[in-house]
Amino acid sequence: MTMSPLVPDNDRPPPTRSVLDRWTWKEIAYLLANLPMTIAGFVYTVFMIGIGVGLAVTVIGLPLLAAGLQGARLIGRAERGRARAMLGVRIDEPSPMVLSRREQGFFPWLWSSLTDPVGWRAVLYSFIRLPWGVLTFAVTLVSLVVLWPVLPYIARLLTNADRAMARGLLSPSDELERRIAELESDRGVVVDTAAADLRRIERDLHDGAQARLVALAMGLGLAKEKLTDDPEAAARMVDEAHGEVKVALQELRDLARGIHPAVLTDRGLDAALSAIASRCTVPVTVGVDLPARPAEAIEGIAYFTVSELLQNVSKHARATRASVDVWRTADRLMLQVTDDGQGGARMDGGTGMAGLAERLGAVDGLFVLDSPAGGPTTVTAELPWRDREREPNRTGAAKHP
Repeated sequence: MTMSPLVPDNDRPPPTRSVLDRWTWKEIAYLLANLPMTIAGFVYTVFMIGIGVGLAVTVIGLPLLAAGLQGARLIGRAERGRARAMLGVRIDEPSPMVLSRREQGFFPWLWSSLTDPVGWRAVLYSFIRLPWGVLTFAVTLVSLVVLWPVLPYIARLLTNADRAMARGLLSPSDELERRIAELESDRGVVVDTAAADLRRIERDLHDGAQARLVALAMGLGLAKEKLTDDPEAAARMVDEAHGEVKVALQELRDLARGIHPAVLTDRGLDAALSAIASRCTVPVTVGVDLPARPAEAIEGIAYFTVSELLQNVSKHARATRASVDVWRTADRLMLQVTDDGQGGARMDGGTGMAGLAERLGAVDGLFVLDSPAGGPTTVTAELPWRDREREPNRTGAAKHP
């Protein structure tokens, strides 16, 4: 007689047969093991969770409860493995509880553990399984002795209930919960990035334009004092101050370009990326094929991504040429920057690649680096496409960008 496969392709057990084949014996073994497994899970749940809740008013109560929920995750993993090996149930492992860099510490871990839906569902699974484990053990044991002709059908009926419980309570969180967790992590990245940008702008203003303007004010004050006594010296000092004004204005323009360039606002990605390419130390070919302009936030992220990648080409790549291509595919904005340099770029190589990946990930984007030793290097980035909102013009009518 042909043996039934252990894990069928359609994730369903083979048809029930009146003979005790290998699949049926696995189901019987699973039902008999329910009693010790459910007793262990129930005792753990009552002991750890009970103590944690009972001592919640003390300092150690909530940490004990959080640790108990982390242990419940391990029980859920063991039960998923047992169901997969003996019942052929494919249940994906839930995402691990990972804290972002901004959320590191005891209290963020405590809060995340106490609100972990995976741990609480594992607790519920262990708690309600005790009467079911006793029932399945008793029925299976009796059937082995007096009801063995119909034992395959009884085993299939009982294990189908086990399959339903495992799928319902031990499966990963639904898509909405996963998305919320991702967005919470991405929000931390966005906040950290914005704070770092503000510190950089403050530092550039303090060390550059502000210091130059202070020196300019002092020079003009000295020139004012010498205006009557030594007009020629005062004139020279005014000329020097005029030159300082030009330098300060150029620094302010460069700083404003780093915040949000005017050419990007006025003319879009094509002109803005061409301006970046003209400042690169190697010849850069720019190709932008977009049916319309994306939302301002997406357009700005695309601009600064290409800007930083071309800076890396100038500083590190030792390339002779590079190219930038931008296009839209369905609801995604695609960027690709390629150079013929020495290659060997890495995400942890200190060239800002990891930071770019984090920034794109914070807006549901992707960042892919392909840089074998010897080159070429190709960086592909994806951003979600969002249409630019219509803005009313001066006559009150809607206009398109």
